[in-house]
Amino acid sequence: MFNIDKAKHKKILKISLPAAFNSLLDMLQVITDLIMVGTISAFAVAAVGLGLQSLMFVFSVLTLLQVGTSALISRFYGAKRMKQGSLALATLLQFAFYLSIPLTLLWYFGSSRLYMWFGVEEEVLKLGVNYVSILTIMLPALLLKQVFVTALNATGNTTTPMYLKMVSILVNVILNYTFIFGYFGFVAMGVEGASLATVIVYMLEVSFYIWLYIKGKTPFTPMVYFSKSLLKRALKVGLPATYERVLTVSSFMLFTAIIANYSTEALAGYQIGLRIEGLAFMPGIGFTIAAMALMGQGLGAKKPEQSREDVLLVLKYATGLMFFLSFFMIFTPEWIVSFFTNDTKTVEEASLYLKIVGLSQIPLAFNFVLSGALRGAGDSKRTLRINLISLWVVRIIPAFVLSWYFHNIVWVYIAMISDTFVKALFLWRAFNKGEWKKIRV
Repeated sequence: MFNIDKAKHKKILKISLPAAFNSLLDMLQVITDLIMVGTISAFAVAAVGLGLQSLMFVFSVLTLLQVGTSALISRFYGAKRMKQGSLALATLLQFAFYLSIPLTLLWYFGSSRLYMWFGVEEEVLKLGVNYVSILTIMLPALLLKQVFVTALNATGNTTTPMYLKMVSILVNVILNYTFIFGYFGFVAMGVEGASLATVIVYMLEVSFYIWLYIKGKTPFTPMVYFSKSLLKRALKVGLPATYERVLTVSSFMLFTAIIANYSTEALAGYQIGLRIEGLAFMPGIGFTIAAMALMGQGLGAKKPEQSREDVLLVLKYATGLMFFLSFFMIFTPEWIVSFFTNDTKTVEEASLYLKIVGLSQIPLAFNFVLSGALRGAGDSKRTLRINLISLWVVRIIPAFVLSWYFHNIVWVYIAMISDTFVKALFLWRAFNKGEWKKIRV
């Protein structure tokens, strides 16, 4: 008979599943915004889509806050040193607010250049600048919220962010309906209404987190102190993860440039395939958050073997679930793509993409969980090196060469999934070697 530690399984699922659902809700919120402005015009969709794409670089900064906050607070929580954990949270909240000021100014004044750089039509430029100028107001709330959510995740509480996100999506839909189309006595604002609704929702979310914090309904004691030493420790772990995120975002843009040379249908199919695959990413992201939290908690409690066992169990769950999802991507891609488009050629291109990437879902699960575990241990420099080498040596350079030599998009996708396999191998070797046990955060 197998001995199953039910408590350990329950602990992992209690962290992973709400975190995965919360990530799914984040994506659905973006999709909902695009669908609702899509009823206005193609110009509106392009304006909002590019505005959201510019957010990808802001999310790179969020990686800094996420990894730094998780690495510190999960260790303090595991070591039962919540006074230090509270000081770390207070420090990172203040840092997030100060950081949001130059980011807000940069995004506000740089948005018009972004649209001009893409060479969009005048109407898209006008709508886009109006959309982003309002959306900019939410940046302080976005950064503060990220710190609160990550801090709660680091203590194993992923349900509170999930429940709040469920409510916020409902509020966002109602506000979108009101401001975009001008119902309930309001003037129709179009894309500006969409951005205003998003700003209000983020303000409400961060206000609720602040209320929980001040009222003592979190494991943290509210304080206004600032620790330079704790900030340095967070930046030491978070900055390499941020560089890695920027690198990944840049690689996606280069890949898009390669695929755009084939045909409009190939590009459209790739974009649709990415969005469908993104939905499959959500369980992986949930298990990544669990791996980061459990790794830090175990190391904080000075139980590295417990951290290892917890991460391996998370990896089993992630591998099993993503293996299950891969069957749909490989064997029923046309059916899935049909929900997004009815253009025959685009369906064919998107289905080809899904069939190929479906083969890499198991190593992708390794990438999610093991990179999260190593970051949770403070070993983010190693994940940066692995990602840097694999992206350029296995993915980007071969993709350019193979595309030029064969002029067949299949080889581009093969280079892409080869990177996933190679990265999984290197991450497994790094995790299995165990040098992360010696890292001090």
